Amino acid sequence: MKEELLKLINLQAIDSEIAGFDHAIANHRTTIANREQSIADKEEAIVALKNRIELLNQKQRETRAEHEDAGARVKDRQNKMMQVQTSREHQALLKEIEDNKKLLKDTEDRILQFIEQIEQLEQEATELENLCAGERQLLAEEVDNVDKEVKRIEGAKKSVASRRDKEAATLEASHLKRYSMLLVKRDGLAVVAINESVCQGCYMTLPPQRVIEVRRADKLNLCPTCQRILYYPEEEDSADGA
Repeated sequence: MKEELLKLINLQAIDSEIAGFDHAIANHRTTIANREQSIADKEEAIVALKNRIELLNQKQRETRAEHEDAGARVKDRQNKMMQVQTSREHQALLKEIEDNKKLLKDTEDRILQFIEQIEQLEQEATELENLCAGERQLLAEEVDNVDKEVKRIEGAKKSVASRRDKEAATLEASHLKRYSMLLVKRDGLAVVAINESVCQGCYMTLPPQRVIEVRRADKLNLCPTCQRILYYPEEEDSADGA
């Protein structure tokens, strides 16, 4: 049984190594995905800025038309002043002229505000476009580097996976089945050491009798809490020396 336990310890070490490869690949791909998302977010922001610019341009055109209409009304009322015959008509025209002059000033101020806002938004959009261009270039370079690194990792993983197949083939079917089930259910950690009577999988204290049984290693001993296969560190030392 000690020999079988050593095989399980070795298999766990190999599976942990494979998981490390998978984790490294996932990290590289996450880095690429994050860069792509960053660019997508900026592109979305650029579209939003351009939509705001178009809306402001539309409002500016409408305000310019309002401004021109007010100017035309001022000229029209000023021309009519020469033709009025009563004081009431004169006062009415003066009020219309004054109201439209106020409107001229108001629309002129709004047009200037629109121009300033549009210039600011255009500057922000240009800065974002420049950032996107730089990030796209960096992304292209990083994608190339990551592809090369992933290929290297996958090559190393393939070699280790071949070694795993050979190791797994030497195990008893029932032990391999239990190990495989635990590997899935316990986040890739099916075989763990005990340290000072504590399971290193779930960190629960083991009963003294279970510690003695684990140290004997004359059968497969499971943690009563997490059901992982337990071994005493001496067995790990023997595995390293093999």
